[in-house]
This record gives sequence, C-alpha cells and structure tokens, in this order.
Amino acid sequence: PDGSVAYYEGDQGVERMVRMVHADGSTVVHLEGERGAERLVRMKFADGEVQHYEGEKGVERVVRVEFPDGTVYHIEGEKGMERLVREEFSDGEVQHYEGE
Repeated sequence: PDGSVAYYEGDQGVERMVRMVHADGSTVVHLEGERGAERLVRMKFADGEVQHYEGEKGVERVVRVEFPDGTVYHIEGEKGMERLVREEFSDGEVQHYEGE
C-alpha cells in the first residue's frame, strides 16, 4: 500500500470507488460508474490544475484541462492520440489548432 485513501459509495457488496486521494496529497482522482467499471472522470492536482476525462474504464481520454491561471485546453482524440484543438486564455483570447 502506498498510503493513498480510497472513498466508496453504495451498499455493502456493490460499493464502488468514487474518489482516491494520493498519500502525498498531490492528486485527487474522481471516478464514476458501477462497481468494477469505475472510470476516471476528473483529476485535481495540488497546484490547481484539473483534468477532465471521458470514455469507458481503461480507455478514458483527456478532453479538457483547466489551469490555475484560467487557461483552458480543449482536447480531442482517442486515448494516447489526444491533440489540442482549442486554447482559451483568461483574457478571453481563443486560439484554435488544426492538424493530426
């Protein structure tokens, strides 16, 4: 065990993990789904960065990253092939990206 703390919801026998806090406090992982099919939906880091995920368990992919300074990345693509398609800055500027 690495000292991480897992949080569960649900009745005994069908409880599912909904959150895990890493031992050093650097990361909080949020999960959704039924027992055995819990999928990653969000990771919060100690520096304020938040990563949002979509997809079924095992093929979750990053779809959005929010930074503490207000910058937001919008990402498309399958797991391992994600690419930045739009960047929103805190001053309202938006940058679009194309390509594979």
